[in-house]
Amino acid sequence: MFKKFFLNIKERLYIFNYLGSLLVITGLFMLLPLIPIFIYEEEQSLFTFILPAAFSLVVGGALQFLFPLKNPSVRGAMVITALGWLIVGIIGGFPYMIGLHKGFVDSFFESVSGFTTTGITVFEHLDSMPRCILFWRAFTQWLGGIGILSFFMAVSFRGGSIAAALFSAEGHKVTVARPAPGIFHTLVILWSIYGLFSILSFFLFLLGGMTTFDAITHSFTCISTGGFSTHDASFAFWQKNHIGHPWFIEFSAVAIMLAGGANFLIHYKVLQGKIKAIFQDFEMKWYWAFTLTALFLIMLDHLVAFARVEPIDIPDLFRIFRVSIFQVSSLITSTGYLTVDINSPFFPVLSKQILLTLMIIGGCIGSTAGGIKAMRAGILFRLFWLELKRLVMPRRAVLPLVISGRILDPDEIHRVAAVVWGWLVIVMVGAFITAFFSNLGPWQALSGMTSAMGNMGPFYFSVHKMASLSWVIKLTYIFGMLAGRLEILPLAVLAAIAFRRL
Repeated sequence: MFKKFFLNIKERLYIFNYLGSLLVITGLFMLLPLIPIFIYEEEQSLFTFILPAAFSLVVGGALQFLFPLKNPSVRGAMVITALGWLIVGIIGGFPYMIGLHKGFVDSFFESVSGFTTTGITVFEHLDSMPRCILFWRAFTQWLGGIGILSFFMAVSFRGGSIAAALFSAEGHKVTVARPAPGIFHTLVILWSIYGLFSILSFFLFLLGGMTTFDAITHSFTCISTGGFSTHDASFAFWQKNHIGHPWFIEFSAVAIMLAGGANFLIHYKVLQGKIKAIFQDFEMKWYWAFTLTALFLIMLDHLVAFARVEPIDIPDLFRIFRVSIFQVSSLITSTGYLTVDINSPFFPVLSKQILLTLMIIGGCIGSTAGGIKAMRAGILFRLFWLELKRLVMPRRAVLPLVISGRILDPDEIHRVAAVVWGWLVIVMVGAFITAFFSNLGPWQALSGMTSAMGNMGPFYFSVHKMASLSWVIKLTYIFGMLAGRLEILPLAVLAAIAFRRL
């Protein structure tokens, strides 16, 4: 048994070569925050990034030199993916430990929240933080938007079956048709669109009155649907301080967030002139349906709740619309920006339930958003309707599940059901752990784990309370963030190998 075990380890040593490459790429990226250090004269923060960058480069280079390189199996690709995200999360937390003197768990938490584009933070007083730290927080979300591993494949030019195996292991970002033959060409197209939206959002934010630094960092976290801000007040900062044109900034963010939450294949089709795809695609129909329905119900709920105590005029209606569409867009896309705290009285009970539902559903497959995805929700709705039809149809009637003109294979239906069920089970277990190890109420405990698993950010308690939670809860949320980002399977394979020695 031991001989077989060690043989299995020997056959998988190539995994360390891939992890070494990933460490080298991460180390190089970690040198970028040196730019704001010199621009804003934050020399005291110099070693905050030089030390972890040097460590990543040396260790990564050594792993590449010491271990062989070969094509990974599907199982190997899953392990590389899961370990890759864990290692990048740990390395990405070093600057917080060195520069902010934070503990390991909090630093690891913040780093994983960044790379998975979750946006849950355990850091307070963002407005007074060094610019280099704020830049790194935002940049981790930009890297994590389409996937640090996909960028690793693109810059290292590892194509063919190697790229296909790794690319497929990253879950929902790739379970869609490719815009071009070949993984590398697909990556080039996806990252080009991603970069285009990043540049567009930068200029829109700059035009709205943001400083250059804020425009850069928020362009990183907007299209990536990450949600990290440079201010404790998030997007309410400009309104509260009467800076620039807050309404323009907010509506620009809404447009970019909704673009980030949409399937990037749709963006590619639009660039080819197929504009109707925005409204005719099966998943996009559900995406818009969820968004507009939630917007209507939240506005109606607010009007019913507050019209009884105060008269509402046209400016009030615009304000209600502005706040509602921003928060609906922020949560359906799993971005997590705020202009009004979702726990505030502005959102009555029904609105809070709707927002929690949006946190579960999330954006589209093939997007940077989290959640179970609009596609899966739409398939399950369609499946439920089909079962109702079967009750009134003859027993021999054949009623296949047809999506976008093609019959959905039973294996695909089973996978959708399995992923959604696994997603919900992890949320419930995480909520139980949160409730057991804290004094949060059931509603708050559920919102915290739902936010982590859905890669969302907001929750129904304060950031100060989040920062004070037990390390057990924080590690649970870290697992939830990674599981939500990778859609469970890679972590499940890693756990099976660790505990069963497969």
